[in-house]
Amino acid sequence: MRVAIGADHAGFPLKQTVMDAVRSAGHEPIDLGTHSTEAVDYPDYAVKVGQAILDGQAERGIMLCGSAVGANIAANKMKGIYAGICHDTYSAHQGVEHDDMNLLCLGARIIGPEPAKEIVAAFLGARFVGNDPGEERHQRRVGKVRKLEEG
Repeated sequence: MRVAIGADHAGFPLKQTVMDAVRSAGHEPIDLGTHSTEAVDYPDYAVKVGQAILDGQAERGIMLCGSAVGANIAANKMKGIYAGICHDTYSAHQGVEHDDMNLLCLGARIIGPEPAKEIVAAFLGARFVGNDPGEERHQRRVGKVRKLEEG
């Protein structure tokens, strides 16, 4: 799987760890910047990651900023992007399995390298179960979220 990865200046210190975790999980990271701790605006990078997913360049994305809140808000403004803040492994896999999350937001000032590696592995190892027999309720719920997106 191709995974788009973006970070603002606050997320940059954790970005290489995340890219290595993506590779360790057997996937291909796509580095969309930033490339230093020089101040940049998180919405610009959230849009790059989201657009990579929407354009089919990546199947999933990971966005890093200081708290993950700003990146999450920005990414969720994009139709077709379903971002979640996950600072634990349960939320990371559950967000994909039940909610069809396609973009993981991590707060680089909240978690360290070791939790980040485990969270990324949980996110990438999960798949949406809404089409599985007996799990249709998740498809119904995600459908309702998509209707909200339409207005």
